[in-house]
Amino acid sequence: MADRSLESMSLPLEVRARLAELELELSEGDITQKGYEKKRSKLIGAYLPQPPAANGAAAVRCRLQHSEGAARRMLRTANIGVCDIREAAARERAASTAGNRPLFYFRFGVDQALPQERRTPVTPSSSSRYHRRRSSGSRDERYRSDVHTEAVQAALAKHKERKMAVPMPSKRRSLVVQTSMDAYTPPDTSSGSEDEGSVQGDSQGTPTSSQGSINMEHWISQAIHGSTTSTTSSSSTQSGGSGAAHRLADVMAQTHIENHSAPPDVTTYTSEHSIQVERPQGSTARVAPKYGNAELMETGDGVPVSSRVSAKIQQLVNTLKRPKRPPLREFFVDDFEELLEVQQPDPNQPKPEGAQMLAMRGEQLGVVTNWPPSLEAALQRWGTISPKAPCLTTMDTNGKPLYILTYGKLWTRSMKVAYNILHKLGTKQEPMVRPGDRVTLVFPNNDPAAFMVAFYGCLLAEVVPVPIEVPLTRKDAGSQQIGFLLGSCGVTVALTSDACHKGLPKSPTGEIPQFKGWPKLLWFVTESKHLSKPPRDWFPHIKDANNDTAYIEYKTCKDGSVLGVTVTRIALLTHCQALTQACGYTEAETIVNVLDFKKDVGLWHGILTSVMNMMHVISIPYSLMKVNPLSWIQKVCQYKAKVACVKSRDMHWALVAHRDQRDINLSSLRMLIVADGANPWSISSCDAFLNVFQSKGLRQEVICPCASSPEALTVAIRRPTDDSNQPPGRGVLSMHGLTYGVIRVDSEEKLSVLTVQDVGLVMPGAIMCSVKPDGIPQLCKTDEIGELCVCAIATGTSYYGLSGMTKNTFEVFPMTSSGGPITEYPFIRTGLLGFIGPGGLVFVIGKMDGLMVVSGRRHNADDIVATALAVEPMKFVYRGRIAVFSVSVLHDERIVIVAEQRPDSTEEDSFQWMSRVLQAIDSIHQVGVYCLALVPANTLPKTPLGGIHLSETKQLFLEGSLHPCNVLMCPHTCVTNLPKPRQKQPEIGPASVMVGNLVSGKRIAQASGRDLGQIEDNDQARKFLFLSEVLQWRAQTTPDHVLYTLLNCRGTIANSLTCVQLHKRAEKIAVMLMERGHLQDGDHVALVYPPGIDLIAAFYGCLYAGCVPITVRPPHPQNIATTLPTVKMIVEVSRSACLMTTQLICKLLRSREAAAAVDVRTWPPVLDTDDLPKKRPAQIYKPSNPDTLAYLDFSVSTTGMLAGVKMSHAATSAFCRSIKLQCELYPSREVAICLDPYCGLGFVLWCLCSVYSGHQSILIPPSELETNPALWLLAVSQYKVRDTFCSYSVMELCTKGLGSQTESLKARGLDLSRVRTCVVVAEERPRIALTQSFSKLFKDLGLHPRAVSTSLGCRVNLAICLQGTSGPDPTTVYVDMRALRHDRVRLVERGSPHSLPLMESGKILPGVRIIIANPETKGPLGDSHLGEIWVHSTHNASGYFTIYGDESLQSDHFNSRLSFGDTQTIWARTGYLGFLRRTELTDANGERHDALYVVGALDEAMELRGMRYHPIDIETSVIRAHKSITECAVFTWTNLLVVVVELDGSEQEALDLVPLVTNVVLEEHYLIVGVVVVVDIGVIPINSRGEKQRMHLRDGFLADQLDPIYVAYNM
Repeated sequence: MADRSLESMSLPLEVRARLAELELELSEGDITQKGYEKKRSKLIGAYLPQPPAANGAAAVRCRLQHSEGAARRMLRTANIGVCDIREAAARERAASTAGNRPLFYFRFGVDQALPQERRTPVTPSSSSRYHRRRSSGSRDERYRSDVHTEAVQAALAKHKERKMAVPMPSKRRSLVVQTSMDAYTPPDTSSGSEDEGSVQGDSQGTPTSSQGSINMEHWISQAIHGSTTSTTSSSSTQSGGSGAAHRLADVMAQTHIENHSAPPDVTTYTSEHSIQVERPQGSTARVAPKYGNAELMETGDGVPVSSRVSAKIQQLVNTLKRPKRPPLREFFVDDFEELLEVQQPDPNQPKPEGAQMLAMRGEQLGVVTNWPPSLEAALQRWGTISPKAPCLTTMDTNGKPLYILTYGKLWTRSMKVAYNILHKLGTKQEPMVRPGDRVTLVFPNNDPAAFMVAFYGCLLAEVVPVPIEVPLTRKDAGSQQIGFLLGSCGVTVALTSDACHKGLPKSPTGEIPQFKGWPKLLWFVTESKHLSKPPRDWFPHIKDANNDTAYIEYKTCKDGSVLGVTVTRIALLTHCQALTQACGYTEAETIVNVLDFKKDVGLWHGILTSVMNMMHVISIPYSLMKVNPLSWIQKVCQYKAKVACVKSRDMHWALVAHRDQRDINLSSLRMLIVADGANPWSISSCDAFLNVFQSKGLRQEVICPCASSPEALTVAIRRPTDDSNQPPGRGVLSMHGLTYGVIRVDSEEKLSVLTVQDVGLVMPGAIMCSVKPDGIPQLCKTDEIGELCVCAIATGTSYYGLSGMTKNTFEVFPMTSSGGPITEYPFIRTGLLGFIGPGGLVFVIGKMDGLMVVSGRRHNADDIVATALAVEPMKFVYRGRIAVFSVSVLHDERIVIVAEQRPDSTEEDSFQWMSRVLQAIDSIHQVGVYCLALVPANTLPKTPLGGIHLSETKQLFLEGSLHPCNVLMCPHTCVTNLPKPRQKQPEIGPASVMVGNLVSGKRIAQASGRDLGQIEDNDQARKFLFLSEVLQWRAQTTPDHVLYTLLNCRGTIANSLTCVQLHKRAEKIAVMLMERGHLQDGDHVALVYPPGIDLIAAFYGCLYAGCVPITVRPPHPQNIATTLPTVKMIVEVSRSACLMTTQLICKLLRSREAAAAVDVRTWPPVLDTDDLPKKRPAQIYKPSNPDTLAYLDFSVSTTGMLAGVKMSHAATSAFCRSIKLQCELYPSREVAICLDPYCGLGFVLWCLCSVYSGHQSILIPPSELETNPALWLLAVSQYKVRDTFCSYSVMELCTKGLGSQTESLKARGLDLSRVRTCVVVAEERPRIALTQSFSKLFKDLGLHPRAVSTSLGCRVNLAICLQGTSGPDPTTVYVDMRALRHDRVRLVERGSPHSLPLMESGKILPGVRIIIANPETKGPLGDSHLGEIWVHSTHNASGYFTIYGDESLQSDHFNSRLSFGDTQTIWARTGYLGFLRRTELTDANGERHDALYVVGALDEAMELRGMRYHPIDIETSVIRAHKSITECAVFTWTNLLVVVVELDGSEQEALDLVPLVTNVVLEEHYLIVGVVVVVDIGVIPINSRGEKQRMHLRDGFLADQLDPIYVAYNM
């Protein structure tokens, strides 16, 4: 029954014809899936035999739903109805129920009638077409199992109810590799879609705009509300009537997940869509991002309007609201209060209950009289008594015998090689190779004869062969590690064949280059014609096998390192004897070998044991298998071979191809050795192979899986029996149990099972036991999984040259529960995980190398690969190339899956598949996948035999050079050990805290600069209350003293002003204001000037006329659309009655571009100061009261707020005096200023200080540095300036732009040795990395590192700290970043983990008092406590003029009082968090110095998980994560952390950044990144002070204006 073919199924012809018709209708889309199912079941209902049991039927249904979907497209070509498959499956089910009863279950007494189909993989008996369709050779069938596929499909079907609403990543078009256009275009506007015929209407090609938009809306609504047509049965917008749509609809939720075709995004429920234009990949001209006026988002309830990005984010938030795994309770301390959760053992987890296992002894190793004393002796014997006997036949790529090596030839050639190695290398006195030395064997896989001769030549010469793979290029995956092995073995000679030698890469001179990491080698060709004949009297010395090393087999570890396992001569011989006995080898048997003959099973059977028994080996090279997968079966038939050595891959390939063969007969086989039988997934290949080839004479008992490892050689092998009635052993184990290392026959959860087959019995002469995989090697219980250990002579003895590792692996003494060793002989760890079942059968369930321990549970990489491949394997994974490994992130292993994607799969398909793989793994293994990445076909690093090089892949992933084309990160589901969110503690009340000047045992954190009243100096300007008076006084007393010098980009003087020139110019401007502008005193005037002299003159002109000036940055001529609205806004908000500017800017304001950007009709009157009246004013205005308004200072904060503060005349004069004292400024001084003169300290230094102090200011507009980066430093050097001021953006420009030019600058005479202060003017935490790299870079040009310092200003007080000339150097402290999150300061040593360097923000200015207060309770804080910096000073601003965009910023910013302590003083709140710390240093006035450290702005800080994070800290970590990240900005959106990174590199690198960014933020900040956005350089907006405008960026992101390369939404 099992081998009745499909064709003989008893369906009448007319039924078949009708079925084929139905099939066609469905595939053409003329009938819905439902209708199809109904009609078909009606037709064939009568003919289907009833399945054995109800659940059996369900399983058939479930599995076929899957397979038929995958197969549907091919059905037309195959011309067979679905009924055949159904029927075959049902029949197959019956057959398997009858035949393969499992040998045992582990808990005896479990009901034997467990549903049968769970036990044996079900494969239709001889349905080759079914096979060809199922797997068409496109995947590596290591892991194929129908039962598993069925379980996976069932698991996915269970997910049907759970709505998955995960937003699909959006990707720039140029990044999409080879995808079909349909994935990206609405079906109606492309003409390439069959499935949507009725929707498409007439619009072929490009529709007109109106038609296009109608279609678009139709498409969107169709995608959202489900299809309204009869052509598709779901809301999927997939094209091509493959029926994939209905299958997805069945398995996935019909929500958002189908609708994620990028650009026209269908996740937002509005119809305002523009079709995105593809941007050419090479476009370098960047349009500046449009942020300024990005529309304001409605974020009341977290859902904004009119934004597709935010709809995706909302979707993500909804997904994350789904309940997670159960909460955990305990913690371990990560050397700090922030505790990471520790996984609590599940109280219901299965525990081993059996008795302690007993070690299992293999049968006695029989002593056979004619066994040779050593392998060389065997070779000598056969080479002399039967020289004509064939030893090895090699094949060419056509499958024709290429060469037959006889035993005679093998013997003579090996002798020749031995003689030449010993006597012909080096000189007679100094031979290169002596007995005992190591030489390497480099032979290609298609030349086993040359390898065999060289190998035996080495044995005869008593040198140690180290066989390795042929290096193809200089940088093969893993080749460096091989080189390391050769180096450590002291190899100097490489034996190789002629052909191989010719094929090695050569340098131009013909030399073979030294491969990366390899020692210098002499390449020696072993072909006979190149060798000298040994003299007649020379014979190799053949002695009995001893403990000398015979050969070294290389082994690649999990981490990619390569070890050499040494095998002694006695072990080699004993192993051959044990294999001969176990396999029942006899003389002159024929054996077909498909395996790699250089190592492992291929070497042991095909090169060594075969010679001991004078067998004939037919060697099938890998290249022939690729061309003809049936070649090995043909050779078995042709040579009537008794034995074949294969891997399950070879069996599977044969299944795929066997239909073309008629005359196959496998009855000669007595043993089919399955080399990878230890892989639990090989069972399905074995069963399928048996099912198909049983009819060709293959007997069930012939299949002999074996288990082996490089260290223990053959561990176990199933013996060939003659009794066909004894079926092999199987177990159906619960995967849940296995994750806890416990063997449980699966009962309740049928989906997650692992079916394993035995690998036979322990080897003859060996003892085996299993020990706990970690910790001391304690014997396992009978129902526990452990690492198998073997004690035998026939094993490896050490890792060459590594005594420590050798001890841990080769010298293990298993302990009983009482603590004693079980024998005095050492055991060897095999690296295999398994158990010994009843009857002494050995079962292997995985390898130690593939073990991943996630939150205390063990998962095997192979099992996860099997589950991933069971999800529609054919459609996505290219040839089954998939890698699974774990990476350690935040104290736990995280699972990563990397697969090669088929070139023809679309973005949407891939994303679907990824989502389903995650669900399947979650259901079956109950473990979350951290990252799933798809890479283009053929891009993963390969091992020499074509498999995936796992450690290399992991390495590429971790260093960000994997270049995936799709990534899905799911940190939210798998990271469950984050610290608990912080709950804020109520503060202590004032009464318990205040004791005099102490706060809870600490000094109150307060400090002040020098007292202005106490300082005696000859400051003439003090006697004037107003700056305008100071200027008039200077114009009279020192008329020709130069106050200002303006430099142009060439460094020459563009303009200069003396006291009198400035005074006269100001007078003329005052006249102009009064006469042409008709302004009254107190009117506001906007000054829109480029940085320069005009601005200064206009400012004093306003003071002379009694007007209030507001300096405004002019619009950028190349970027009017984004810069002009800001100018307009400031002019309007400041209520300016008039606007003064230059002629050039006048024209710009009236240009056509300006009219497009703003309403030009609403400008106030514009005065052009290039044309001034010639007369003087009647009198110069003198304010009545020093507290009246002098000027308004407008600035846009980093959070995007426009705030104007009022500066009174008194504050302005006090400010100038404070700076004069701090910097010791006198008329004889020169100061270089490279700052923007529009707000804050930059404006005061540029316009005011020179007039007050009389020093000369050398003005360098920062914009000029773009054409000449050295301008500022050259000016400082040329004018011998002692004090200079700059901004961070200037410093960064110099550091980046001049980094490589220091030598040429030195040659031009640049000398910075006179600089005593170089102050960075800033309103942020000092950027210590930038200031340090600047200092280091220009140290060679004489810059003293102590000279560089920073200042601190804010809106309420434009300068609180400034380093100045006297006083101690700025200090740096290191604080614990984790404590900062809890608003605490914890000082740590430099370099300690989580440490953050903070540099003091300069010295507190004279007349300034500072206190640190709690921002919530307003109570004073102690020394070194983190709080808000409050400031009291005569130069505080007197209030906001207006706050644009937020009217709620109350006046308490300017007049706050402490809630206890000194409640009288009125303070201004800076809005910055920081702390004061008393140092050991002394101030200029002899007091101990108090240092102020700024941590960050309160309104920039992000509250996440109850903790306070400063964006800059996260950004610093992210920038370090990958060399291509040039800039980074973070912000939050509805509790999600969004990270935007600028990519400096090819767009292909964009997706590499996603895992790295996620990892680093998790590791260093304990935060899960919600969205990663990769953008081009220059997208993150930066203001003139060099500060990131994160809120603009956020608005731009939400309004979808960033044109990102890639957006990843982490699940």
